[in-house]
Amino acid sequence: MDEREFDEINVVPLVDVMLVLLAIVLTTASFVASGRIPVELAQARSAQPAQAAPLVLTYTHEQRLYLGDAPVDDLPTALAAHSRDENVVVRADGRLALSAFVELADRVRSLGFERVSVEVRRP
Repeated sequence: MDEREFDEINVVPLVDVMLVLLAIVLTTASFVASGRIPVELAQARSAQPAQAAPLVLTYTHEQRLYLGDAPVDDLPTALAAHSRDENVVVRADGRLALSAFVELADRVRSLGFERVSVEVRRP
């Protein structure tokens, strides 16, 4: 058998792997940096910043619900482990109908959470 020495290294597979890793990092970087599900918040001039780290419920315009960054299928189960004294902030997309937000806030209050507020952006 004829043995030959390697005169050069094929770097194409290495470049392919690095480009895939770069693409993954770039697509997830914006989500990790903000740490939030993107929604268009409604505006309010009298908005006040939250004092403590609250429970954050995000309600997207597709009517998907998230607790923090985790999707929620069953709201009572998702909130069962949390103290009823915690602040709950609802980040509702501004494109949602008002009735959808009111229904969600009512569901949270019916589970025993008294301090429910909405997050908005300042103009």
